[in-house]
Amino acid sequence: MATITFQGKPLNTCGELPAVGSDAPAFSLTSRELVDVTLTTYAGKRKVLNIVPSLDTPTCAASTRKFNQKASHLDNTVVLAVSADLPFAQSRFCESEDLTDVIPLSTFRSSFSNDYGVTIADTFLRGLTARAVVIIDEHDKVIYTQLVGELANEPDYESALAVL
Repeated sequence: MATITFQGKPLNTCGELPAVGSDAPAFSLTSRELVDVTLTTYAGKRKVLNIVPSLDTPTCAASTRKFNQKASHLDNTVVLAVSADLPFAQSRFCESEDLTDVIPLSTFRSSFSNDYGVTIADTFLRGLTARAVVIIDEHDKVIYTQLVGELANEPDYESALAVL
């Protein structure tokens, strides 16, 4: 269990992020086409998991926009925007923002949040994901993790992208 804050008040996650150097936990997430997408869907590619509570909040929207901009030029890399939003809302958000270099994926019918240790376990936010970045290399090894300490803050983009 990890402790983070929201507006300075503590809250806990259900576990810990996967360890750097470990095999990435397998996952199944739902695409905007309502198709199950797995870790093997992106075999041989580097994967940036931009995990956010909801694309419908200003900080989550900002981080998705920034990863769309900053990671769009990276070779052999996909940016996955993972949230609890339904695929319809994710699709609408990406279309309205003209975001073409991130792939929105929903946790709504998966165990991803628990498997990656990011489910908020208490307070009125329980069930949503904490804000985190996990980067997985082309061999499905975790090469970077960042659990953002304050839910209202954006991640450290430069540190995350420096590993790529």
